[in-house]
Amino acid sequence: MIDLLQASIRRREGMAVSQGGETDALRLIDGIGDRLPGIELESFADRWLVSTRDTHIPGPMVAWLRDSGHPVYHKRLDQHQKESPAHLCGPEVPEAFAILENGIRYEISFQSGYSQGIFLDQRDNRLALRQRLGEGARLLNTFAYTGAFSVAAAVHGAVTTTLDLSQPYLDWAKRNLELNGIDPALHHFCKGDTFHWLARFAKQGRVFDAIVLDPPTFSRDKDGKVFRVERDYGRLAHLASRCLAPGGVLLASTNCRQLSLAEFERQIREAIPRSRSIKPRPMPPDFTAPPYLKALWVET
Repeated sequence: MIDLLQASIRRREGMAVSQGGETDALRLIDGIGDRLPGIELESFADRWLVSTRDTHIPGPMVAWLRDSGHPVYHKRLDQHQKESPAHLCGPEVPEAFAILENGIRYEISFQSGYSQGIFLDQRDNRLALRQRLGEGARLLNTFAYTGAFSVAAAVHGAVTTTLDLSQPYLDWAKRNLELNGIDPALHHFCKGDTFHWLARFAKQGRVFDAIVLDPPTFSRDKDGKVFRVERDYGRLAHLASRCLAPGGVLLASTNCRQLSLAEFERQIREAIPRSRSIKPRPMPPDFTAPPYLKALWVET
């Protein structure tokens, strides 16, 4: 096992620098893609997070992690019991800290619950968005979580609207802007349901040059109405398309494993018949397991 662990780390040497700038947050081990099924290891500025689909980490790996000298936390990948990672070995990390992704700083916390503040599988999409949008471009970032896409666009001068149900996450997004010397007061923040806000924006005639649409695979609103990606993504994409300016771009993505890329693309084509092109984008190279994230760039 130790040979496999070390080989996984070596494979990722040199991935920390990309065309956008320096990066110190990577997936170092990606389960079956590195011949280590059920085990994932991510590095956040040299602080390690190991995730398993079981409650136990293999004994040889525990010893290897202890010998690494890194702060190491352990997270159980359990959709029904979403806990913050537990300290495993090395120095503890009780406070939030910053990582660097393509030259942009983001706040990370190992005490924030099941997710630590950023989804590394969207790294290349954030860079692509940043390269597409320049000074004064308008971005709508829905289901925004901690606003990583908003920050990536704002760094290049875009005016962003960040939308999420959670006020704590919107506050986190503002801190991410401040980490990069950007005044949150120059940007917009909306708390609430994405379906509601898209309908409201369309009624107001408010349009955006780019929209990020990355919903949870399943959710239930305050009225008990259920949203399932496999069934309802097309309806959501159609609503979003009504808020796209002519020549705008929509990033449609989902990590729903039950939905194939072909079926996802079919939903988008039917929902946005005026699209000029729909192009899939692969996951970052440090994600070596079979891809679960489907990302489509839709140009109108």
